[in-house]
Amino acid sequence: MAGEPAPSSRPYRTTGSTCLHPLSQLLGIPLDQVNFVACQLFALLAALWFRIYLHPSKSSSQVRHAFATMLGIYFVIFCFGWYSLHLFVLVLMCYGIMVTASVSCIHRYTFFVAMGYLTICHISRIYIFHYGVLTTDFSGPLMIVTQKITTLAFQVHDGLGRRAEDLSAEQHRLAVKVKPSFLEYLSYLLNFMSVIAGPCNHFKDYVAFIEGRHTHMKLLEVTWKHKGFHGLPEPSPTGAVIHKLCITLVSLLLFLTLTKTFPVTCLAEDWFVHQADFPTRLCFLYVVMQASKPKYYFAWTLADAVNNAAGFGFSGVDKDGKFCWDLLSNLNIWKIETATSFKMYLENWNIQTAAWLKCVCYERVPWCPTVLTFILSALWHGVYPGYYFTFLTGVLVTLAARAVRNNYRHHFLSSKALKCAYDLVTWAATQLAVSYTVAPFVLLAVEPTLRLYTSMYFYLHIISLLIILFLPIKPQAHIQRQPQTTNSVNKKKAD
Repeated sequence: MAGEPAPSSRPYRTTGSTCLHPLSQLLGIPLDQVNFVACQLFALLAALWFRIYLHPSKSSSQVRHAFATMLGIYFVIFCFGWYSLHLFVLVLMCYGIMVTASVSCIHRYTFFVAMGYLTICHISRIYIFHYGVLTTDFSGPLMIVTQKITTLAFQVHDGLGRRAEDLSAEQHRLAVKVKPSFLEYLSYLLNFMSVIAGPCNHFKDYVAFIEGRHTHMKLLEVTWKHKGFHGLPEPSPTGAVIHKLCITLVSLLLFLTLTKTFPVTCLAEDWFVHQADFPTRLCFLYVVMQASKPKYYFAWTLADAVNNAAGFGFSGVDKDGKFCWDLLSNLNIWKIETATSFKMYLENWNIQTAAWLKCVCYERVPWCPTVLTFILSALWHGVYPGYYFTFLTGVLVTLAARAVRNNYRHHFLSSKALKCAYDLVTWAATQLAVSYTVAPFVLLAVEPTLRLYTSMYFYLHIISLLIILFLPIKPQAHIQRQPQTTNSVNKKKAD
């Protein structure tokens, strides 16, 4: 890795537009980050305009597709300059596969080309050109586009290359039965609402949004006459957008205060490794990892708000009759912070990536789905060694947590007091386990990761291995993999 430049030079390290450089200097924030936030805020305003003035009742779907695509392409060039060529090359290559490959192989070719190109970009950016994490990171949009490209390829394969009886209910709902046009393909992958920060979404949902069928599809599931309506209501995203913008603002304030006060580099410093006692290290690790979250809360919640402002992301009506705009939400902060199991934590963190991993890996591989899914997740994130420490540790912790839950949880359900005590203990264990597991993800390199884990005596690795080796394996009732017939199993192996 190249030596770290002086802090004053960081704002210059970008291949994107430099028109906001004075603002970057004034705020003391790297220019690429200023460009990112500026594009997202402009996207928010554009989304409001898009929903009002390019409403499906006023504009054709072709116009909506074209506008969303052109503005998205402009954002990518503004933020990443010539690096945006990587994005366009991948999109064009995979569209070539989409129109030329047979439906029986389209998902395989697309997956290996997209993941291969992404991995090459990860390696070249980090290890060949020594760009590290200080220059413009074009891999973020490339990762999102890779998710969308592979998701669409698998759904086209489901719709055109598999029998309906071999599909799960979710696969059947999302199967694409007609290959997209070039404009639809570009719009889905490069639209201004999600090209910079995501999230990944499904092609059928996106096309329904562009064509004005998005909310109606969800509303038709409810009988509105019983609620006093004579027709379908028109849900407004305004309340959801305001709520998410408030969360974004709080997250930004926490990032500027808490994250700056407790940087992750503290975890590899001598006082932490050699002087602090074990309980202090454990508590400080939790605090530092909590402080690393606001930037994710900020980016993902703002991206969700942008999509909602455009009218995309309506998920239906909850049990209280309230409109929900969480179809594209990437996290549930309350459930993350109150999670009482590793599984619950993962289900509410980076939700759309978890859905992608399930779509292209977990529910399709015939063996070791958990291990292979973690490996794919690490490969998708990049080639920093810390990612692999995190995901391999995550495999152990997931299997151990499963074993403990299946063997002991039912003993604590007989009374509210026992259940409360169980929840309190498992909450603390989950939060500490997550902090230990994901620390290498933010430390990135091998040396600080080993310093941290050595100072913690590899305690969670040892405990997890002992649990896996000595606790009896019981049926995993809480894991809802789709039941399959003999035909579907054979078909999956063929896929």
